[in-house]
Amino acid sequence: MKVSKVQRLTISALLIAVGILIPLFSPIKLVLEPASFTLGSHVAIFIGMFISPVVAISVAVGTTFGFFIGGFPIIVVLRAATHVIFAGIGAWILEKRPKILSSTKNTILFSFLIGLLHAACEVVVVMFFYFAGGMQGAYYSQGFLQSIIGLVGIGSVIHSMIDFQLSYIIWRGLVARKRMSSNSIN
Repeated sequence: MKVSKVQRLTISALLIAVGILIPLFSPIKLVLEPASFTLGSHVAIFIGMFISPVVAISVAVGTTFGFFIGGFPIIVVLRAATHVIFAGIGAWILEKRPKILSSTKNTILFSFLIGLLHAACEVVVVMFFYFAGGMQGAYYSQGFLQSIIGLVGIGSVIHSMIDFQLSYIIWRGLVARKRMSSNSIN
């Protein structure tokens, strides 16, 4: 979808606001001790990714700042900061190959690969804290494989793919609505 610079700025600001509000007020949180996941917390970033790399990265930076000013633990803020990586790369790929989202198979594969990148970045952050001794006791009692690779790694892939699908459904609806309003004008 083509958007002007003013529209891009406005959309980015709205997505940042949504991206900050979802984790703060979402009633849908899945807690798998010692990790937790908030459904929809990546939706704004993925929608930004469908627009452009600049919007995706802006939303990821903005939501990271939101986690910081929201008083979240530094590990959560740093995990959010890694979203710049998957959002920027994913948006760049979609900009170069927009047809990826034209088939269900390719969309799911793309979602899975972005989810792997997303999870890998978050695992690196959590590993640093894990080996530095800066984690809650529950992470250590569960062991590295279960808590870091299982809950953070595999859990992040699943969470990412669910949020991607939610975002894609919303995005398709927005694009269809824009097409309908453009056709009614012509």
